Amino acid sequence: MKRKIKIPPIVKPFEHKEKLILRDYLAMQRTTLANERTLFSYIRTSLYLVIGGIGLLKLEDFQSLRWLGYVALGISALMIIYGLVRYLVLKRTLTKFYRDLGMPEEV
Repeated sequence: MKRKIKIPPIVKPFEHKEKLILRDYLAMQRTTLANERTLFSYIRTSLYLVIGGIGLLKLEDFQSLRWLGYVALGISALMIIYGLVRYLVLKRTLTKFYRDLGMPEEV
């Protein structure tokens, strides 16, 4: 029988014991908006890399830089995937935290 090794957490989970006030509610809204802004910046960077990669692939005078176009397209795909995963993980964490506080779901 295998024993699972339980690793103790480095930081204790946050427990909110006080009533929420407007400042706390607005701070959570700012956190949610910052998460969305970060996703948009990943999308924007990814699109710039797509444009740069396609531009490098279409250059006829610089065939030796064709590999750089493929690298830019690959990095673009990785960035969009990483940005989406990061956004969804943080959104799930925030939703769980808000639910534990008794806040409405639309936050």
